[in-house]
Amino acid sequence: MRNSALLLFVTLLLSSAQSFGQREGAQNATAVIVAPVVSGEFADQVEALGTTRANESVVITADRSEKVMAIHFDDGQAVKKGDLLLTLDKRQEEAQLRASQAVTDETRNSYNRAQGLSGTSALPRATLQERAAQLAQAQAVTDSLQASLTSYEITAPFDGILGLRQVSVGTLVQPGDQITTIDDLSQIKIDFDVPSVFLATLKPGLPIRGTIEAFGDRQFEGVVTTVNSRIDPITRTVIVRAIIPNPDNILKPGLLMSITLYKNPRQTLLVPEEALIKRADRNYVYVIEQDQGQTIARQRSIELGARKPGIIEVLSGLEEGDKVVVQGIIKLRDGMPVSIRAEQTGNESLEDLLTQKPTTGGQ
Repeated sequence: MRNSALLLFVTLLLSSAQSFGQREGAQNATAVIVAPVVSGEFADQVEALGTTRANESVVITADRSEKVMAIHFDDGQAVKKGDLLLTLDKRQEEAQLRASQAVTDETRNSYNRAQGLSGTSALPRATLQERAAQLAQAQAVTDSLQASLTSYEITAPFDGILGLRQVSVGTLVQPGDQITTIDDLSQIKIDFDVPSVFLATLKPGLPIRGTIEAFGDRQFEGVVTTVNSRIDPITRTVIVRAIIPNPDNILKPGLLMSITLYKNPRQTLLVPEEALIKRADRNYVYVIEQDQGQTIARQRSIELGARKPGIIEVLSGLEEGDKVVVQGIIKLRDGMPVSIRAEQTGNESLEDLLTQKPTTGGQ
């Protein structure tokens, strides 16, 4: 009986000591903020510079040496393909066309009369053939004059925005003289050089983002459309062309753009950069684990991939859903008890995280 009572006393004593130790351990646990290991899209980045260009760009010039009779556009006007822009003096050519048409009509009438007599002996067959040839010749002259008249009316070659007008009514223009410019700004081309070491991963469809100093932090997104077929033998770079939509026509040709090209897109594990601990040539993070009812921080070696500001790619050492310590790392040692003060799941500020309700759970 005495032995049983003694055994019961010892059991109660040990139980009380264990409970006290757990309470003391919980009180001594280091408060940390954690973040989950997530699987997300990631891509390597290549930085470059390029100059914006219009999707299509043409200098509008005259094909004839003649005076300007009428101007049908304003500076900066948006036009559609085929819109009339400028008319040159064509009065002399129109008079020549009317004369040619009169000759053609008379020749046609002569041919028709000869054709009516072709079945009789009054008109030799050779005469009918001669008049047919005269009609064809007259019609060809008329068609040529009509075709030449189109060069006296200058039209827009495609939809676009006109530039500054360089002529006035009465100006004598020569072939090649600039009248204005027209640019298709519905989308912008951007050509930039990429080192040829990345050639294996360059292909149409890769996304890009660009920024321009004039527009601050605003980002312009586009896609690669072409990778040049030749490598520059001096710089060992290849020209890549991308297209950026420009529905509001805010981008203009000639702007310097800083470009980020995203290559080798993939699904991979990601953790916040602040979780990383670097010692010599090894990389570590503290992972939250449960050990005999206690929440502890376990140091774990990881293999890194690429990185971008605020995020690192993890190739091995972690699994999706693991929780890593991102705040409170300095005080930690391997296996140390911790209490989870907050969990970072996005871009929350530290102030917002500290207002979260503390938790003690691990994974």
